[in-house]
Amino acid sequence: MIKIEAIIQPLKLDMVKEALNALGIARMTVTDVHGCGRQKGRVEVRHRAEYEITFMPKVKIEMAVCDAVAVKAITIIQEKAKTGKIGDGKIFITKLEDVIRIRTGEKGEVAI
Repeated sequence: MIKIEAIIQPLKLDMVKEALNALGIARMTVTDVHGCGRQKGRVEVRHRAEYEITFMPKVKIEMAVCDAVAVKAITIIQEKAKTGKIGDGKIFITKLEDVIRIRTGEKGEVAI
């Protein structure tokens, strides 16, 4: 079992979600986050004053998947979230020791 965490641009979320749903991955957690990296933020002008925005808005997608679909899911995220510009995001991949469904007590892949 694999845990996939992807930080992507908010405008790419629907495309990623639809492609993952087509693969059969419908269970995920999505969180609005802010972060900084190579993109270094941007300067905005509001009411004639300049504001430096250093933490850019992003979306974090988290999901647990079976080993059999992990590579496909990662490839989908890469393809659908990519713009080719700085700020496209990152994908973090972690091996899961176990998963437990709280309601039923099921463990392992059946709990995903």
